[in-house]
Amino acid sequence: MDTFRDKEVPLPIAPDTPLRISRRAFLKGHVFRRNLIWFLMALPALLWLLIFKYLPLIGVSIAFTDYKVRRGLAGSEFVGLDNFRFLFATETAIRATVNTVVLNVLFISVGVVFALLVAWLFFEVYNSQLTRYYQTLLLLPRFISWVVVSYFVYALLATDNGVINNILRNLGVQPVSWYNSPEYWRVILLLVSLWAGVGVGSLIYLSGMLAIDPQLFEAARIDGASKWQQFIYVTFPMVVPLIIINVLLSMAGIISADFGLFFQVPRNQPLLYPVTDVLDTYIYRSLTVTQNISMAAAAQFYQSIVGFVLVILFNWIVRRIERADEPLSLF
Repeated sequence: MDTFRDKEVPLPIAPDTPLRISRRAFLKGHVFRRNLIWFLMALPALLWLLIFKYLPLIGVSIAFTDYKVRRGLAGSEFVGLDNFRFLFATETAIRATVNTVVLNVLFISVGVVFALLVAWLFFEVYNSQLTRYYQTLLLLPRFISWVVVSYFVYALLATDNGVINNILRNLGVQPVSWYNSPEYWRVILLLVSLWAGVGVGSLIYLSGMLAIDPQLFEAARIDGASKWQQFIYVTFPMVVPLIIINVLLSMAGIISADFGLFFQVPRNQPLLYPVTDVLDTYIYRSLTVTQNISMAAAAQFYQSIVGFVLVILFNWIVRRIERADEPLSLF
């Protein structure tokens, strides 16, 4: 008679044991049949990536040709790197590149600080009933068109009847011609960018703070730590991985700019170009004013290559400083 000891009982698989899929099962389609519902759910996103991200890569070759619409891509003359040489030789392109990098570094650094502080404020009063309404109000600007935002900004900065100039007149101060004074616009664009984007960043950091073990804060309070000391020694170190991921993803777009912010808000005022002209507005003018499609393609390809290199470089730096038991890099 067989006993329980004589029978082979399969051992249960631990929950964290990775599932191994055989090559034969994958090729025969067993994986697709078993996970059909998940593939169907991912299909719209995959189609969006294919249509709007991968198919346009065919146009990269335009950057290396003297593209003429009537000749098409195949009939246009191949010019190699001439478009890139001309791009770097123009003062306008160099100015646009510098403005793009400087403003993006400013947006990223100040944006992280403000989003972190707002998230910490929400975290300290999270039990309040008003917190959810404050979060909604902070998220609303993200969904407002830059065209609408530009009208709000114009209502504030208009020379004749702007709100700010009316206040200055009542105080006996000379009104400012904001749209003719480029020296103010780095701060103006920074404030508008913070107004539009701090809500999303604060919610990301707030989710990380809510995942922290409450016993850590309890131990800090027992040791006599103040709220600020709890933030410095408990909260901030625990959300550093989120900050690094956020900055790492932002590095990919450091050479790109939000076209709506830099085109609509300054109302495409040429007097403000020394500060507000970025690569994306430069590409737009290349397409609409000079109708130089090859130059615009070269500038766009230049943005992609620089962004890719910066992400790889920053990720390498993070891998060099991360601890083995706490990986922070993306790859």
